[in-house]
This record gives sequence, C-alpha cells and structure tokens, in this order.
Amino acid sequence: MTALALVRMSESPEWEDVCALDQVLPGTGVCALVAGRQVAVVRTKDAVYALGNFDPFSKAYVLSRGIVGDRAGVPKIASPIYKQSFDLRTGVCLDDPKVRLPVHEVRVERGRILVRCHPRSGGPVGD
Repeated sequence: MTALALVRMSESPEWEDVCALDQVLPGTGVCALVAGRQVAVVRTKDAVYALGNFDPFSKAYVLSRGIVGDRAGVPKIASPIYKQSFDLRTGVCLDDPKVRLPVHEVRVERGRILVRCHPRSGGPVGD
C-alpha cells in the first residue's frame, strides 16, 4: 500500500496538506493519514476526491488501491477485494445504497492537495 507522509499542516487546522497534485496520477488513488484516520485520496481526469479508506465489505483498509472509473457518468472507485463500487462524490455504495463511506472535502491550492480533517456529516457510514 502506498501511504503519503504529510508535508505540513495548512494555515487552517481544519485542513491537512496531503501531497502535491502531481504525486497522484489521474485514475489512481493513494492513502493518506488525515486527523489520525486513513483516507483514500483519489484523482480522476477532472477532479480529486477523498473518502474513508476502509472497505466495509472486506473489513480492510484498501480502497485507495481500488479501480477508478465511472458508472453511467458517476465517478466511482471499486474495492480491489470484492469489487463493490462507491460514488466518489457521496461515498454511497452503488451496489448497496444502505452502505456509505465518510467523504472529506478536497481543495487544490498552489499544486497541493488539501483534505478537510473531518468528514462531511450525513447518514450512516462504514468505518
């Protein structure tokens, strides 16, 4: 598993500077430690997303190593274990909508990926 060390804390304690944008190739993900939790940081061709790295189906921290793509225009990542797909925008499992991952806001500033320390609220989550 690829894990990136945090370079520095951003100016705001609400956000963590995870890595340079060019360290995450489009169509891939990396694992980062954000506020003490494993977060999958995933880059598509058009955007960067961050969601919990824990796969609730396999009970393993593996989502950052998943298969990035889309399903009917919905950006998603499929678990590398049992292949359930999760909407990168909402964390909802596309194969079982009762399952949801925590999702973190992401911003890119000066070529750096920043992830909000606390996930968005809303609904039950895996992990």
